[in-house]
Amino acid sequence: MFSQLASTWMRGVMIAAVAAMMGSFAAARADEAPPPGDPVNGKRLYVADGCFECHGRAGQGGNFNYQTPALANIALPVESFISFLREAPNDMPSFSAEVLSDQDAADIHAFLSSLPGPKSPKDFPLLNQ
Repeated sequence: MFSQLASTWMRGVMIAAVAAMMGSFAAARADEAPPPGDPVNGKRLYVADGCFECHGRAGQGGNFNYQTPALANIALPVESFISFLREAPNDMPSFSAEVLSDQDAADIHAFLSSLPGPKSPKDFPLLNQ
């Protein structure tokens, strides 16, 4: 009987400990969420940091050593965007948190999200004649 009570008590302690740990992990993840971005500051940073040189002033993309992607109306979540900036591929420079803070990256993301995306060929009357 005592061993059954001890076992039940231990199970309760284990469940409480796991629940407490999960709660602290969830709280830590909530604290790690990037701050909301400021598109006005994002535009300033986009130009000041030279992003426009490859991706265009309106985020339309272009050609550098290869085709650079359009970033206007970016669909990538801000968390993924920040991760991408930290370990950029090909010729794109990586930006450490010391060089470009998460707040600055979130601002650039907000600016890119505010831009209109590419137009459909249907939006050009001359192409539809």
